[in-house]
Amino acid sequence: MTHRETKDEHPWKTRPVSALGRETDGVSTVLLVEDDPEIVALLADFLAVEDFGVVSAPDAGGAIDALGTHAIACVVLDVMLPDGSGFDVCRRIREHSDVPLLFLSARGEDEDKLRGLALGADDYIVKSATPAEVVARVKAVLRRSAPSRRQTYGRFAVDRDAHEVTADGRPVALTAREFELLTLFMEHPRQVLTREQIYERVWGSWGDRSAVPVYVRRLREKLAPELIATVWGVGYRFDPP
Repeated sequence: MTHRETKDEHPWKTRPVSALGRETDGVSTVLLVEDDPEIVALLADFLAVEDFGVVSAPDAGGAIDALGTHAIACVVLDVMLPDGSGFDVCRRIREHSDVPLLFLSARGEDEDKLRGLALGADDYIVKSATPAEVVARVKAVLRRSAPSRRQTYGRFAVDRDAHEVTADGRPVALTAREFELLTLFMEHPRQVLTREQIYERVWGSWGDRSAVPVYVRRLREKLAPELIATVWGVGYRFDPP
């Protein structure tokens, strides 16, 4: 039974077609490669509730174009497309990108699942799944593919999830504010940050800007003076080894 033959019985067919979900700055964007506008509209709504942006493409050509023009965090790809096979699209994507990719198909045979996973897909979802389950699977794939938040700088290691810093394997005691300042520097390596920028990002808009050099000095004392350079008349620069 084909995708089109199952359309009238599809569990997601709950309302008329609506406008496509949107791509939003500052959030992870999911590319939906699906030619059924009802599925796209409903799934876009569920993704938007979880603060995802959404871009859609109805066919293989549109999918490749979208990947070249948008910052895509995850692809949800139908197997049966008007201009070709989702398997071929997956193969083309994997030639150039390791973006997380999930198949979403009416075809639930084991052979299709194994083929999809062998081509490099991260998951294979049958369309009997609810939209909420699809969103949950998208989030799970993104969590698994997220880069480690543990970073090493010479003899120092910073684990942002555990809120820990070690030097030669031994813990370094930082206050919450010191750790926040260190994290800000880590996010902008070798980039000069002014005192004003640092204060607004770590302390907020009001208060005494003289706190910045005090906390920079504390970080230097607890870590290493050479990690944070003073750029006279401008601000500070994080210089990891």
